[in-house]
Parts: sequence; structure tokens; C-alpha cells
Amino acid sequence: MKKFLGAAIGNCVHIGGIVNFLRLVEEEGNKSEFLGAAVSIKRLINAILTVKPDVVSIGFRLTPKSVIPLLDELQNEIFKKDFKKITWIFGGTKPVADVAREYSFFSKIFDGTEDLDDVIQYIKGNNLREVTTSYPQNLIDRIESKYPYPLLRHHFGLPCLEETFEGIKKIAESKVLDIISIGPDQNAQENFFTPERMNHDLDGAGGVPLRKIEDFEKLYECSRRGNYPLLRCYSGTSKVFKFAELLKNTINNAWCAVPLCWYNVLDGRGKREVFDSITEGKQLMKWHGERNIPIEVNESHPWSLRDSHDTIGVAMAFLAAYNAKRMGVTHYIAQYMFNVPPSMHHKMDLAKMLAKIELIESLCDENFNVYRQVRAGLASLSADLDVAKGQLAASTYLAMSIKPHIIHVVGFSEANHAANPDDVIESCKIVRGVIRSTLHGMADMTQDKSVMERKNELLKEAKVLLNILKKIYPESNDSWCDPAVLANAIKRGIIDAPHLRGNPSAKGTLETRIIEGKCLPYSKKLGRVISEQERLTELLSFETDYITTA
Repeated sequence: MKKFLGAAIGNCVHIGGIVNFLRLVEEEGNKSEFLGAAVSIKRLINAILTVKPDVVSIGFRLTPKSVIPLLDELQNEIFKKDFKKITWIFGGTKPVADVAREYSFFSKIFDGTEDLDDVIQYIKGNNLREVTTSYPQNLIDRIESKYPYPLLRHHFGLPCLEETFEGIKKIAESKVLDIISIGPDQNAQENFFTPERMNHDLDGAGGVPLRKIEDFEKLYECSRRGNYPLLRCYSGTSKVFKFAELLKNTINNAWCAVPLCWYNVLDGRGKREVFDSITEGKQLMKWHGERNIPIEVNESHPWSLRDSHDTIGVAMAFLAAYNAKRMGVTHYIAQYMFNVPPSMHHKMDLAKMLAKIELIESLCDENFNVYRQVRAGLASLSADLDVAKGQLAASTYLAMSIKPHIIHVVGFSEANHAANPDDVIESCKIVRGVIRSTLHGMADMTQDKSVMERKNELLKEAKVLLNILKKIYPESNDSWCDPAVLANAIKRGIIDAPHLRGNPSAKGTLETRIIEGKCLPYSKKLGRVISEQERLTELLSFETDYITTA
């Protein structure tokens, strides 16, 4: 524990920066005393003699020329009174900070361009005279070093390999991003180990054309600068275990994202049948769990992106986490994609996420830890880049309500073009601005009456769906993580999406409507929105006690 003394010197009355800094100091377990605004150097020196602080933080936000005599006077007093053992910190506007940099007694100078997590990391340092910052190289340590400030993650991968290498260097040096999520092209995901099957007309489609192990090693090498961001990469859609080993050994994959029911014939991203991909996906979870590599299951939002009603989104979020836990995963990354479908109202969207959180985190124990990751919806950003920037900020503001550990930043350019390095950096700065404004003291939207009512409604509806999976598959030891049950439930339409119409591996008959900002099941037969009980009764057309007693 250190003792901090703070003041705005001279005739400067701008104290907001120092007050906020001292608040952070106390939150990290230190003591602080604030002298106020327009403090003379003489008064500051007298206070130092009385308080005997370890650290003195002074601020000045007026003209650069007017700070010089103040700092000259202070420098003389420091040497006269032998205050050299004190750590001195200065905060001011950039022009004033540039003047302060000419004075060697300052250990750290803040000029307003720093992010809140930079300041927190500095305060957490064991020796404030050392201004270097450590960057943990595994996900959990990095989260714990910064929370409640969330880590930032952004997707990046250009059709040109060399441009991707240079882009990673530029992003790392900007220090705005904690995790670069590499997006390989579809050829790499599906046929990295069977290059003879690649259609080279599609090289670079959807991402970076990684073709050799050395390409992955070069990605990692390019990230070893700036704030040394973690790297992660999309999973393969074939030979998934070889691909996982490749990512572990080359880029030190920060975590694995694996679907439960996707990356197969359902979405066309692979040739595997649904049963086979669920079986393989579970084993991939187990493989990573045994190596203590965190897991994210991309499951809930692919259903919502295909216009499944909210109940299915909530139930599948729970089933994804449940399967991960059953397969021995210790650190689980729960992704909450807001704004899907894009016409969801913010209140109803937040309620859906809160319902997911309650179900997923009911699984937590000493062997299963959950970390919240939020993001804007894929289809929610406008092709007008100025509008998209506002939408990205609004989505981030809403998502901060659930106190995330990670923000998956979606580039504002998403609907217009693949993000280049400058787009990534700008998008991250927009999000950092929102975080800075909301981290302390934002209104608690989770307590809104309509949000809480919708959350409770969704919990009830999701439990109807989850319980029906147990009731109509009594032969299964655990139907919630039985690949045969899940594949059959998709085939029968118990789990369904309107966009799956015509897919031979799914029912594809689900109808949904957006009503008052909620995505709800709809019956053409009845001509109205229906409850989950009614949907399943109409779908299954058999004795209703299976449903009404659920």
C-alpha cells in the first residue's frame, strides 16, 4: 500500500483528472489525499512535509508557458528538501505534458491520450518508478490483470498474406487491442492438410490464405511488439485435432472457438453431418480442456442470426456451456452477440443476454469458470461508415451493462469492407471511449422492470424447451449432451431456424416474427404469436402432457 498526494498547481482549477486518478489509486488498495485546485508550490511542499507521501501527483491544464516557472520552483524545492525518494507524477494537456517531460524528476507523465486500463496497469505496478508494463501471455492472467476493464478482441485477416503480416505489426504497435483473432480463408479452414482439394479460385475468400506452418509462425512473430497481443484463430472445419495442435504450437492459441451444431452441412462450412460434427466438436472441447486451454462455443448466435426465436437462442447458449462443462473445460468463454436479429429492441436484447447469463452461470463451480464476452451483431452495422460508428458505440454501451471480461470489437467497416489495420485501430478507439465513459457509474439497465420481466419470461420458455429434450428422449443417459438427440431435435424442428428451410439436415419450418422488439415463434395455422409450449405441441402433434408438465 502506498500513500498518494494530489493537487492542481499554480492557478489551475481543473481537478477532474486528478480526482479520477486518486479514485483509481484507492480502488487498488492505496491511500490518497487531495489538496484541491490552484495549490501554490509552497503549500504543496508544506503538505509533503506533513503527509510524507510515497507518490505526489500534480496536474496543470493551462498554457505550456505558464507551467515552466511552477516546475522550476518545484524542481528547486525537490533538490533542496531531498524529496528525490518520492515518486512524482504529472498530468496535463499534451502541450503542457511535453514541457513536463523536460524535467527529469517525473517518473510518469499522463497527457490524456492514455486509456483507463493503461492508468490502472501503471497503478498496479510494484514500483511506480518503473514505467514498463507487463502483458500476460495467457488469457486468464490477462483478464485478471485488467478487470473490470475488459480485454479487447478484433478479427483480422486480409486476402493478401504479406498485408496481413504488416497489419498485425501495426495493430500490435498501436497497443489498442489485447487479442487479434486471425481469420483464415475457407480454403485454409477446410483443406489446410489436404491442399490438393483446394479451389484456388477462392484463395483469400473470407480471410487470409494461410498455407504453411511457417505462415502461422510468422503471424505470431509479427505480434511480438507493442502490447504483445494474444493471438487466436478460427478452428478448422476438417481434421480439427491436427488444426488445433497447429494453432497451439504456432500462435499459442489464446482460446479455441468450437461450434456445437455448426460448421457442417447446416451452414455449408463443411461436409460433416450434424451428428458427426457434434461428436467431433465435443471431443475437441475435451482435447482443449485437458490442456487447460479456454473454450468458447459458437452456438447461440448462429441460431439467432438465422432468425430463430429468442427462446432457442437462450436454450442453445445453455446447452453450449453445459456440453463444455461435461467435456472437462475449466475456463469457458461465453459469447453474447447483441443486435441479432438487428431489429431487436435494446431492452429486449439485454433481457435475452441476462437470461443466458443466469442459465450459463448456474453451472459455475470450482472446476468451471465463465468469462463474459460481448460483441455487436454481425448484420447490425450500416454500410454508411459514419452511421456504423454510432451503432458500434451504442451496442458497446448496451453491452457494458453485463460487465464483460472481453469485448469482441466488430469493425465499423464490416458492412462495407473487410477491416484494414486503420479500421481495426479506429474501431477499438471508439470502443475504448465508450468503456472510459461507462466503467464507473453507468445507469444499471439490468434492473429495468420490462427487462427483468422479459428475462424471467425467457427463462421459463427456455426451460420448457430444455425439459422437452429430456422427456421425449428417455432412452438417452443425458439428452442435453447426446449428439444423437441434438441432431434428431434439429431434424424434427424442436431446435430450428427459418433460414434452414430446404436444408435436408433440418426441419426448417419454424416461423418467427419481431413483435415489440422481441423475436417470437409464430403459428401460421393460428395466425398469431405462440408460446414455446404451443409451438412444441403443434410441431410434435402428440400427447400434450410431455409439454404441459415440463
